[in-house]
Amino acid sequence: MLLSCENDIKQLNSITDIKNFPTQSASNIEILYSDSAVVKLKIIAAKMARYTNEDEPYVEFPDGIEVLFYNQDKFVESSLTANYAIYHENDDVWEVKDDVVVVNKKGEIINTELLIWNKKTETISSDKFVKITKKDEIIYSDDGFDADQSFSNYTIHNPKGILNLNSPK
Repeated sequence: MLLSCENDIKQLNSITDIKNFPTQSASNIEILYSDSAVVKLKIIAAKMARYTNEDEPYVEFPDGIEVLFYNQDKFVESSLTANYAIYHENDDVWEVKDDVVVVNKKGEIINTELLIWNKKTETISSDKFVKITKKDEIIYSDDGFDADQSFSNYTIHNPKGILNLNSPK
């Protein structure tokens, strides 16, 4: 009895190609970003994989991410959580998605499924459905928003509805 095995060489090469493997990986990480010895933000993640063998290197956080943004007084000014994140190193842009939640210092909460965070311009934005929960109202939009990275100042694109939480009974 004769048996033979045949592998597609392209498939085999793609599996063993070094570009498909991270150059760095880590578990249970905390990364601090500072400027002039002042902590600006802290990133917390269960897993991280960095791919530098790509034409456009990136860092992936497949099991989610938590980011804490600090003010000059070293207090948390806002926070961001998501179930998945990818950082595009060349562009200095983060893409976070799947159950994204941002909370600012006023306690306002933004929920969306996709958020783009541009570190160079210190802005966050989305063109997807967004819900912003404030102390006394909830605002919805199918067209997203733009904000500074602390989520202190934001613009909601084409708000579709506002629900007043303090309306008389």
